[in-house]
Amino acid sequence: MLSGCGNSDEKLMRRAEKIHNEFLTVDTHCDTPMRFEDSDFDLGKRYDDGCVDFPRMVEGGLDAEFFAVFIGQGPRNDSAYNSVHKEALEIFDSIKENITKNSSVAELAFSPGDAYRLKKKKKIAAFIGLENGYPLGLSIDRIKEYYDLGARYITLCHTSNNDICDSSTDPRGPEHDGLSEFGIEVVKEINRLGLMVDVSHISDEAFFDVINSSKAPVIASHSSSRALCSSPRNLSDDMLLSLRANGGVIQICILSGYIKTPEPNPELDAKMVELSARYGNLRELSDEQRQSFRSERREIINNYRKLATVADVVDHIDHVVQVIGIDHVGIGTDFDGGGGVDGCRSVAEMKNITKELVSRGYSKSDIGKIWGGNIMRVFREVEKIAGK
Repeated sequence: MLSGCGNSDEKLMRRAEKIHNEFLTVDTHCDTPMRFEDSDFDLGKRYDDGCVDFPRMVEGGLDAEFFAVFIGQGPRNDSAYNSVHKEALEIFDSIKENITKNSSVAELAFSPGDAYRLKKKKKIAAFIGLENGYPLGLSIDRIKEYYDLGARYITLCHTSNNDICDSSTDPRGPEHDGLSEFGIEVVKEINRLGLMVDVSHISDEAFFDVINSSKAPVIASHSSSRALCSSPRNLSDDMLLSLRANGGVIQICILSGYIKTPEPNPELDAKMVELSARYGNLRELSDEQRQSFRSERREIINNYRKLATVADVVDHIDHVVQVIGIDHVGIGTDFDGGGGVDGCRSVAEMKNITKELVSRGYSKSDIGKIWGGNIMRVFREVEKIAGK
């Protein structure tokens, strides 16, 4: 299986690193822009906390990252829509500011061509995705505005239903029984402009409505396999088969609770509830208080949470390959939004995933597809269909 490599762990890692560096490597989802609320946060500095910064991207050999403009679901009225739209614009600006001040190592990217061009220049490609269509309100025109600002995918909803579709995790249950009429128009406009439709977080009914409505391949920017972990956030085998027929791709989310069904952990739950009660709304805290919160949260997680492993992550990749083939799987970490497993807690450790893939006999070509080839293929097809 590992011809010419022997059983040496060191030789295996050297081979993995060589393969890893040969291909464009893409992570389709991180929530690091939430850290930009700290006025002194700089992607160009290496941090011991959190998951993503440019020095650790270089260390881990990650060439391209999709930074999420994330807005949690809230009230659905004109006042709220205007407020969250303004908030989204501010996050777009904060991403651009962070990229601009690190222009020697990274550039904002808008297309697959940009990603490959920047890799040749040994620079990081920074893409943007909008997580949760909530800031659209009921305005189709805002899709074009977000596209012009650099968004290249839209995750239709988050953990609650919105005006576009039902969420997979809304405790109130379905509201639209899938996509709403407005949601169907949203998918059409996303297709027309050349953004990718992201089906992570949406309900099963909404997923199949998207597959039936979209003219272009779709992505699940950070989801895993329900056959291996029963979270409703993950895709069932039937959904995977429909995704293959659509030509789309599932980007395996390495958030531990979506990789392995978590065992009851009352100690962790109690500590996290107590922490949240003590600090309240993070947006109302000072920079120093937010940093203190994160430090305490990290200590609690390190002491009480049992993480899935890199091997568990690759089990999900194995399963997807077995069900729908090598051309429909990639990686979307959800770093800084809860993502991270034992052996890959930050972008600095991304090569450990490649090492595991090599150890299981994946070819160089297969690894190239998983790390970036598949998502870039979908991206190109979406661009070709735009305007039609």
